[in-house]
This record gives sequence, structure tokens and C-alpha cells, in this order.
Amino acid sequence: MPSIPQQRFFWVSAHTAQHMFNGYFVASRYIELMVGKFIALSLAVLTFWLPAAIADGSGTVVLLRMEGAVSPATADYVVRGIRHAQARHAELVVLQIDTPGGLDMSMRSIIKEILGSSVPVAVFVAPTGARAASAGTYILYASHVAAMAPATTLGAATPVAIGIGGGPEKEKPQDKAPPKKSDGAGAKPDAKPTAPGTKAEPEALPGDAMTRKQVQDAAAYIRGLAQLRGRNVEWAERAVREAVSLSADEALQQKVIEVVATDVADLLKQLDGRKVTVAGVERALHTANAGTEVLEPDWRSQLLAVITDPSIAYILMLMGFYGLFFEFANPGFILPGVAGAICLLLALFAFQVLPVNYAGLGLILLGIAFMVGEAFMPSFGALGIGGVVAFVIGSIMLIDTDVPGYGPSWAVIVPVAIISASFVFFVAGMAIKARGRKVVSGAEEMVGSVGEALEDIEHEGIARVHSEIWKVRTANPLRRGQKVRVTRLDGLVLEVVPETQ
Repeated sequence: MPSIPQQRFFWVSAHTAQHMFNGYFVASRYIELMVGKFIALSLAVLTFWLPAAIADGSGTVVLLRMEGAVSPATADYVVRGIRHAQARHAELVVLQIDTPGGLDMSMRSIIKEILGSSVPVAVFVAPTGARAASAGTYILYASHVAAMAPATTLGAATPVAIGIGGGPEKEKPQDKAPPKKSDGAGAKPDAKPTAPGTKAEPEALPGDAMTRKQVQDAAAYIRGLAQLRGRNVEWAERAVREAVSLSADEALQQKVIEVVATDVADLLKQLDGRKVTVAGVERALHTANAGTEVLEPDWRSQLLAVITDPSIAYILMLMGFYGLFFEFANPGFILPGVAGAICLLLALFAFQVLPVNYAGLGLILLGIAFMVGEAFMPSFGALGIGGVVAFVIGSIMLIDTDVPGYGPSWAVIVPVAIISASFVFFVAGMAIKARGRKVVSGAEEMVGSVGEALEDIEHEGIARVHSEIWKVRTANPLRRGQKVRVTRLDGLVLEVVPETQ
């Protein structure tokens, strides 16, 4: 048995070991708790920061390419591209354009989005040989940075005449006056002198009142854009009033643009460090090492580009009308009605965003109605010919603009008109031939028909005519099986005579 000192030593050792174990346990629990909190905090930070970091496009340049006429599809693509860049917090949007012009409504949608953008927008006329004519000039003037590639042009921003019969008025003979002699400086002697420092009153614009309104409105619009961006105001007005154009080097000299660059990479290099004012706040661009995100048109923009093509919209409208007409004329086919309804709705959507002349649309509908009326109520071509004429004139007037490429093509109008006219004349020809044919149904068809006596007949009896049993009356006695010919129909009694061979 251990002694007292030994027992005290064992007791102290056990008590010390227990305290050490308890301390280790507490320390381990504390460390475990702290590690757990650290892991939870790290996960929370990653959860909220990582998606934002991935979505953040800081230091990214979004590149949009706009080629061809400015159309509703183009406006949709550019507007959504700029909004995508804003959502990504991109450093810059580069809108590379090569356009001959386009629709005023689509142009203004793009400019409105550029003016309201929180991301700087640089319009770059490229590649070499490209142009920014008409609507492209307005878009370039609205941008925060205007740039062009060598051998490119811009200008010719005079609005075209809208509708049928637009354009300047012809000069009347009585309006002509003999030229007045001028002094050596080339000034008219009766011209009123202007005071120094004052601007001479502009001469009246040529053309009718509508043309003058369009030119004045366009000049004021581009003047406001030029003043907003600090660009050459005088040349902007000349581009509208006189349809002048500039090359890239000339535009740089006249302060219409800020940069001449060979390509997008050269443009980003030159823009690095440049200060621009966006939404009233001045900021410096950092584009030297920025990554470029090329945003291509998606399926929506491509579909919109297809159905808003005037020729496609025109064909969709005709397919819709003819499909519904065939379904109403032959109920139960279902497919023509479904396809026609879809085509008609797509055409109506396209016409919603296109400058449609409703007089032209009405003439097309009237022409189709006349041609359908010819099929149901033959008028020997009167309705059909009138329908074809109305149809062709309405097709020409359908799109209310003179912008190149916006209007149903003659390659579409002529074949459709020929097919419709051929159908009308085919129906009319069939109606004329039908009038000369022998009657093949009804009571009138019985006269002249040949039958067979079913019994011996003195005055009245029965006979088979057209596989039917009829009561017959005759003035000549007939034998059973003898052939007879119907001469008259008297109610339900046939008058017959013997058929001579």
C-alpha cells in the first residue's frame, strides 16, 4: 500500500492532468469555433463577391458592328448592345459603322440611347472604304468620341423626300427673273448691307414647304448634337443643307472628328487617357490594355432584320391574306388558316416598325378584294383587271420613304402581280367557257336526254331516264325496251317521243 506522500503525489498528478485535458478541450473547441466562423465568412464573401466580380466588365470594351441601312433591326441591336455594356460596367462602347443612311425613327432611337448612356460611346467609321452617310453622320455627331479610318467618308445628311410626290417644286416660268449685274466683288448691288458682327439672314430653301420643314428640323437636330459634343457646327449644318461630305483627314482638320485610326486596336491605343464627359461627369478612358468583347447580333436581331425587310414583310402579308381566304373558302383545311394567321401577324409587326403608307396598304387590300370578287362573281375581267391595277399601285406606295433599299423590290412586285393576274384571267376564262357549255344538272338538263321504256305504253307509262324511274307521256305507242327521248318536262311527268336511230 503506497504511503501518504505517494498518495498525495498521485492525487496531484491526476488533478493536474485533468485540468490540462479540460484546458486542451476548451482551447480546441474555441479554435474549432473560430475556424468555422472564418469558413462561413469566407463562403459568404465568395457568394456575394464572386458573381459580381464575374459580371463586372470593368476594363472591357464592347464592340458593336453596324453595317448597311439603319433599320429597326439595327436600332434594336445597337440599343440592346449599349444597355449590355452598361450592365457590365464596361469602359467603352465602340460602334463601328458603315452605312449609307436609313430610317429617321431608327436613327433617333440609337442617338437617344447614346445620349442617355452611362458608358462612353465611340463611333468609328471603319473599315477602310466605309462611309457614314445621312443617318450615320447624325449618329457620329451624337457620340462621345468620333473616329474614322483612313479613306472613309461622312456627310450627305440632307433628309430625303418622304412619300409619293415629294421633292422640290419645279421653278415656274413667271418666277424666273433676269440676272442682275454685280459689282467686281460679286455682290448684288441691291443687296442690303449687314452690320459688322451680325450674321446675314439665310436665303429661303428651295423646294416645297414640307421639304423646307424637314431640312430645317434636321439642321436644328444636328446643330444641337454638334454643340453638345463641341464639334464643328457650321459644317454640320452644311452637311444637312448642302449635302456636303468629308474624308477622314479633312474631318479631323475641321474638328468634325477627334481621331483617325487604322483599326479598333489603334483606336483604343489613341483613346487611352483621353477625357470625355458622360452624363455631366468628366472621366478618363483607360483602354490601352482593355479586353475587347465583340457583341454579335443574336437570333432576335436576325429575325427582326429578316421580317422587317420590306420585300419579306410584303410577301408575308400576301401569304397571310391568301391563306385566310383559302381557309374561309374551304373550311376544315386548318393548315392554310394557321399559316396565314401567323404570316399576317408577322407582317403587321413588321409594318408597325416600318414607315407604312396606309393609302398603299388600302389599295393592296382593295386589289385583293377585287380579285377575290372576280373569282366568286365573274365580271369578264372588270373586277380582276381593276384589282391588279390597284394591287400594283398599292405595292409601289406601300413603304413611305425614298431611302435606298426600303420598299418592295420590283423583282417581287412584278411576279406577284403576274401570278395574281394569271389567276384572275384563268377564272374569267373558265366563266366564259362555262356559259357556252351544255347544262349538266337541274330540270333543264332532262330535255334531250335518252331513256328506255319499261313497259308497253299507249299514252302514259313509266320509263328509266338517268337511272331514275319517271312517269312519261307520249303521243306515239311505245314497246317495252324501246329507246325514248325527252322533249319536255311537265312537273314530274316527262313528255317523250321514240328515239330514232
